[in-house]
Amino acid sequence: MAFPTYWQRSKVAFQYLMPQLYLTRLAGFFAQRKWGAVTHLIIRLFAKKYGINMQEAAEENFSDYETFNAFFTRPLKADARPICAGENHLCLPADGRVSECGKITDGLLIQAKGHYFSLNALLAGDPQLTELFKNGEFITTYLSPRDYHRVHMPCDATLRKMTYVPGELFSVNPFLAQHIPDLFARNERLICVFDTPKGVMVQILVGATITASMRTTWAGVVNPPRYADVTHWFYDDQNITFKKGDEMGAFELGSTVINLFPANSVELNPELRVGVPVKMGESLGEW
Repeated sequence: MAFPTYWQRSKVAFQYLMPQLYLTRLAGFFAQRKWGAVTHLIIRLFAKKYGINMQEAAEENFSDYETFNAFFTRPLKADARPICAGENHLCLPADGRVSECGKITDGLLIQAKGHYFSLNALLAGDPQLTELFKNGEFITTYLSPRDYHRVHMPCDATLRKMTYVPGELFSVNPFLAQHIPDLFARNERLICVFDTPKGVMVQILVGATITASMRTTWAGVVNPPRYADVTHWFYDDQNITFKKGDEMGAFELGSTVINLFPANSVELNPELRVGVPVKMGESLGEW
């Protein structure tokens, strides 16, 4: 096994030492500024650096966006992301790359090669959900700065519950996933629980450094404010329903989505492997 270089060790150390919340608030502040030509120049430089395809955006011109956040969470043209057909087929919830996927074994998920984290910790100690998913399937999708940052539904579903979990704001790129233990169970996150025609599904939005906020279509911006304690919202009596491919939320600056499925409910697409680039709407697997 290769040992990390001095530069790699420095990058990990910086994650522990940097003022995560301060930097995230600062990024959120600047991302909301309406600075006209300055904002448009920043957007143009960002798009060039990361090779962003503006032809698939609903608004193709940089001048169409008043703020960086408006650009970062830009909607796409209606036909930009075809949704995989078939009643039994699930679609991927976001653009990005597969960070990890596969079996949840005895309540443990693989974070990166040789590194595992606890399902119970990820689910903020919820005993019923932990029991339900302890031998299920999961997929973790990493969204890089170049990706489309709205999150969609893998299947038809009805919202049951949303839980905000306070936590760290470590970056979640693949390198740090290999070097920061329990990364996804330590970071701030939003746990969304859905009833589907085939059982319960969980979709988790994971926060990170510079991820100024996470929002959902039913609640708007959830953070800020950043609650000090685990906070629950229940929707059993509100009939908030989605069709496969419907938008359910967005990251205002980057992060990760984790999907959980109960044991023996889903067969993941065998083409999904670590590092594989994916697009929202492509096949996640079959019930």
